[in-house]
Amino acid sequence: MKYYIIAGEASGDLHGSNLVKQMKQLDTAADIRGWGGDMMEAAGVNVVKHYRELAFMGFVEVVMNLRTILRNMETCKKDIAAFKPDVLVLVDYPGFNMRIAEWARQQGIKIVYYISPQVWAWKENRVKKLKRDVDKMLCILPFEQDFYRKWNYETEYVGHPLVEVVKKAKEEPADAPLADKPIIAVLPGSRKQEVSVKLPIMLTMAKHFPEYQFVVAQAPSLDDHFLESLTGQHPNVSMVKGKTYKLLRQAEAALVTSGTATLETALFGVPEVVCYKGNPISYFFAKRLIKVKYISLVNLIMDRLVVKELIQHDLTEENLLKELTCLLKDDKARRQLKADYAELWHKLGERDASRRAAEIIVDYAQNK
Repeated sequence: MKYYIIAGEASGDLHGSNLVKQMKQLDTAADIRGWGGDMMEAAGVNVVKHYRELAFMGFVEVVMNLRTILRNMETCKKDIAAFKPDVLVLVDYPGFNMRIAEWARQQGIKIVYYISPQVWAWKENRVKKLKRDVDKMLCILPFEQDFYRKWNYETEYVGHPLVEVVKKAKEEPADAPLADKPIIAVLPGSRKQEVSVKLPIMLTMAKHFPEYQFVVAQAPSLDDHFLESLTGQHPNVSMVKGKTYKLLRQAEAALVTSGTATLETALFGVPEVVCYKGNPISYFFAKRLIKVKYISLVNLIMDRLVVKELIQHDLTEENLLKELTCLLKDDKARRQLKADYAELWHKLGERDASRRAAEIIVDYAQNK
């Protein structure tokens, strides 16, 4: 069968690649085309456009790049129409993918959405559009099915794909140490405009903990020169590229930007402080629209404060020093966090999300 898959971010590329591997096992003659990144391409997708050209986040950033976004959307529609897929598979990335879904429904294309947009967090009314446009919604967070049920929209919970990814990474042989000191991991994110604001504050910790090596995980979308300009003045700061999981396996603690990385860090069992600081105007609007108690996936899934969140004005050197000191020196706090992380694993379950999602998608393509 023919499948068209769209992922617009690094995390979508990871989950999309694992999904595609499973799809190809189930449908050995699958022809898969789409938008994504290096991992999806390596898994066998004919990648038309790389997610590096798509990553715009925040109201100001979107407005500034609106012409590019609209041009990308038209290019995508034309490519889908020419390919004529049996199923269109959308991976997260709601700002773009929900608009593509609306268009694809009008063309009579069958649509599966893998990794539900976080409509439970803001603009809940978008559920109406999803219910109208998306034939099958596959959820990865345990509370999402109940949320959609309130709207009379039946969805399928497949489990979280990070569980299988992290579990596999933990089973690999131990790597050579990334530093000759105890390590504190720094995961600043993948968007240049946000990293330039957050990372300098995160790295102020290096002078307070000279006995540690602060290792920055470099996202594929960030170039060496940009990161070196921010890290170069700190003698106990280094960078790694393509080794985030190896870094987390060795870290004593982590400073992590919001998003998928907060969950990855927790699944590796690393004590973390969640750090977020964005464009002030974007943050102003987001704060009024977003209706969730927490910014990190860990706290949202657990429905309570498990990892400390330092957001916008709270992300200061003084606050970060206090929280990182607690993670490194307070044995009681570390024991509590370990227990909370064990509960998190239990809540997410140990399903193979990629395999379950692939079974649903391939079956739908072959029996529609």
